[in-house]
Amino acid sequence: MMKFPEKWLRGDSLGERITSELRLEIISGHIPRDTVLTENQISAQFGTSRSPVREAFKTLATEGLVDLQRMGAVVLGLTKQDIDELYDVRFLLENFALQRIADNFDEKKALKFYRILDMMELLSNHDDHLEFSYYDLLFHESIILETNHKRISHFWNNIRHIVLCLLIVATEKRFLEDKIEVKNLIEAHRSIIQALLSKDKDMIHNLVEQHFEDTKQTVGEAYLPHIYKV
Repeated sequence: MMKFPEKWLRGDSLGERITSELRLEIISGHIPRDTVLTENQISAQFGTSRSPVREAFKTLATEGLVDLQRMGAVVLGLTKQDIDELYDVRFLLENFALQRIADNFDEKKALKFYRILDMMELLSNHDDHLEFSYYDLLFHESIILETNHKRISHFWNNIRHIVLCLLIVATEKRFLEDKIEVKNLIEAHRSIIQALLSKDKDMIHNLVEQHFEDTKQTVGEAYLPHIYKV
């Protein structure tokens, strides 16, 4: 089973850890669509009681990754439409957030984002796609948090776990097949910072739209090859 780094968890419950690892296994394709997961099977795998497994199944069902049936949790995974809709939501949230923070964005605030990029460059040099994915998420999450907008943060929290897993899938593909794309990804983030400093809201909109289209394509090619090859 693919190990989900514990330091990325937002809580310390066993149910959350099981949820995180199963989510990553499903989104990475290691647990295929139509697989039936049972409480007994997963509880034995994690050496736990069935209660945290039941909690995990309910969360995954809420996220649309499994369908709870009498025989167990039937894996649904994500479809192309699911991914398209997720990136539509990301664009709406992050474009709003960037437009909102642009007016008061300055060099001091930019420093925090540049530090994240420095870590992404270091991790790229060390071929650490997992940690790179986390800092990629952190960059975008920092944009959301900068708004100090409770409702936007709430919507973000509802999708951040799936976003992270999709970033891991896309980033692993970039690291394995085309490291130039990793450099381009970092530069796309740098351009967003520079656009914020310029306070050019049209430029911000266009950069974010292009960034999400590129990432959505990479995710699709990694996660849904049978769809993108037609």
